[in-house]
Parts: sequence; C-alpha cells; structure tokens
Amino acid sequence: MDCKELEKMIPAFVGKTLEYKDLKKFMEHVEKCPSCKEELTIQVLVFEGMARLEEGSAFDLQKELDSRIQEAGRKIRFHELLKYISITLELAALAAVIIIIMLFILH
Repeated sequence: MDCKELEKMIPAFVGKTLEYKDLKKFMEHVEKCPSCKEELTIQVLVFEGMARLEEGSAFDLQKELDSRIQEAGRKIRFHELLKYISITLELAALAAVIIIIMLFILH
C-alpha cells in the first residue's frame, strides 16, 4: 500500500468500515510511515474533533487515536485467530476423511 491509497482509506478507518484485509494493510503502513501516521492524526482531529465540538463534549486527540489503533489491532488479531481456527478445522476434517477412506479400503 502506498501513501495515496492510505489517505483515501482514512475516512473508512475513522468510520470503522474498513474490511479486514484493508485494515491490516492500513495498519501495517501507518506503523511504518510517520508521514501517514501524522496525516491520520490530523484527519482524526478533523473528523472526530469537529463532531465532538458540535456536541459540546471534551476531546482528547491522542486518546481517541490510540483507542482507534488498539481497536483495529484487536480486530486484526481476531481475524487472524479465526483464520488459524478455520485452517485447523479444515485439516482435522481432511484427516477424518482420509481415516474413513483408509478404514473403508482396509475392510
């Protein structure tokens, strides 16, 4: 992912609508690119800060950004766990089929 792609995805990140694959690429890029992290910080300030100001509620930019990043990390870890569980179940099913076939052939 390049910086231009990331910039286009920031509104979806702020709106929490990025799909897993895009979110993972997004977070990997943000972690490696200080320029994009700064752009993300600015856009979170614009999107969330303006909404909070209109509501009249307090806004802590760093806390909000950290919260969004932590939430994204949890979502990525959850999907990775599901992927590994799925692979494990598929392998177990395949092993069961092989055992059944072997038992059928031997009898």
